[in-house]
Amino acid sequence: MPRSYRHIQEYEKEIIKLRENGFTKREICEKYGFTLKQLTNFITRYNTKERKIAAGIAIKKKGRPPKDYVVSEQDKVAELKYILARKDAKIKSLEMENELMRDFLSLTERK
Repeated sequence: MPRSYRHIQEYEKEIIKLRENGFTKREICEKYGFTLKQLTNFITRYNTKERKIAAGIAIKKKGRPPKDYVVSEQDKVAELKYILARKDAKIKSLEMENELMRDFLSLTERK
């Protein structure tokens, strides 16, 4: 007997509407035939995605991109901004480490 599989994201809009109308997770699960764990995981993923969108973080698919994948200018700019921010953070961390070493050497009366 084949398993009846329905992808939960096909019901995303309906689930969100029911949650906004005050339905419990259990009631939604019974209506669509999902387990409570599936619905909880879906709502967690949905909320995380919405938070990232609100914060302006680019949402990327996981895994290796397909061969015909084209990188947009916006993605390139976002990646370069991230690289620059990481380099600035690394420089700042090295400067702090350098200052700590100077303080240590001066306290131990070495030059």
